Amino acid sequence: MADRYLSFTGTTPGRFLTRRLGLPQPAELVRWSQARPLLSGPLLHLTAGASTLELGPVLARTGLTAGDREPAAVVLDATGVRDVDALAEVHAALHPVVRSVAPSGRVLVLGAPLDPADHHQSAAQQALEGFTRSLGKEAGRGRTVNLVRLTDATAAESTLRFLLSPKSAYVSGQVIETGGGEVTAPADWDRPLAGRTALVTGAARGIGEAVAGTLARDGARVVVLDVTAAEADARRVAERLGGTALTLDVTAADAGERIAAALPDGLDVLVHNAGVTRDRRLVNMPAERWSSVLDVNLASVLRTTDALLAKGTLRPGGRIVATASIAGLAGNAGQTNYGASKAGVVGLVRSLAPRALAGHGVTVNAVAPGFIETRMTAAIPLFVREAGRRMNSLAQGGRPIDVAETIAWLAHPASGTVNGQVVRVCGQSLLGA
Repeated sequence: MADRYLSFTGTTPGRFLTRRLGLPQPAELVRWSQARPLLSGPLLHLTAGASTLELGPVLARTGLTAGDREPAAVVLDATGVRDVDALAEVHAALHPVVRSVAPSGRVLVLGAPLDPADHHQSAAQQALEGFTRSLGKEAGRGRTVNLVRLTDATAAESTLRFLLSPKSAYVSGQVIETGGGEVTAPADWDRPLAGRTALVTGAARGIGEAVAGTLARDGARVVVLDVTAAEADARRVAERLGGTALTLDVTAADAGERIAAALPDGLDVLVHNAGVTRDRRLVNMPAERWSSVLDVNLASVLRTTDALLAKGTLRPGGRIVATASIAGLAGNAGQTNYGASKAGVVGLVRSLAPRALAGHGVTVNAVAPGFIETRMTAAIPLFVREAGRRMNSLAQGGRPIDVAETIAWLAHPASGTVNGQVVRVCGQSLLGA
């Protein structure tokens, strides 16, 4: 459904009226397209503290050229900030330039992992998180602000490229940590999944269809999995993408074994997207509504993941990406079942990620969407829908492609140092922020 308020605020009368009334003024976000694969404008590289990070070559490979006039992106290397005094350099670096960042631009702060042996360094580096989240709420005009903790810029290249591109239009206020893991630089950064197989559950429509399409764009052979009732749509999507359709019930006890049998040559990317809602307040919620949501959204994810790892279907260098939700992080009235299931996905990721990487060479991450414009959200009553759209730093709903682009980054062969992360795709929602 079209966001008429967003369209109205893009007009001269709309800008005047919303400014006078103090109403949200969302900006049309610049998203990736073949015609516009990069941000429009230069990149400004700043430093706070005594950094030793070799950042220049990686930034040069983003496709953005150096410059300081209305930069499309500002990268602040704050990895060398080790005490409170050095935080003054963060202010000194960004204070003069934040206002000049182009609309739909990026501010990316780079920090270091917290040092458990140095509480001064840990305090200063943790301060960067509060700074980043606060700046994200101030930036306006479609700008995003994120923090990446890293020790090696080359090992974090896929993350830096993603956050400095139009693909991350609806990701803001996030803290992403990179660590150990194998990084495989693709032969072609435009088609990094070439030669790889990806399976997406719930892929016949909505967000799942967008995910399947984005992974196929990046070169993957996509298996479109959905329930038998959606077989016609699944086959339509698979045919369009040059992939294959697989219909089965993910809640079946043998779903993992059936997936493994359908993929005798193995699997590189597993995206758990299938999900349902059965909303009702707890006092009015029958057991069936509770169990059906937990079974689809959480139990099936656990069962199929365990089966595919045990059978070795997921090849070394593989990626598992599950779909959580801000409802699981912040809670939502009428969704105790859904919130529980999505919080469970977060627990799965945090527990399994280090063991899957050590034992199978597979990373495990999750995306947590906020208000995404789909047929489901279009059916929400008007005032609730408008509240969902405006209650984030970008003052608008996201699109399925925003979730899909984030999943594609996590599925990237060069994203091996991104593990155990739960990335909110919510425009920095005020819920649970």
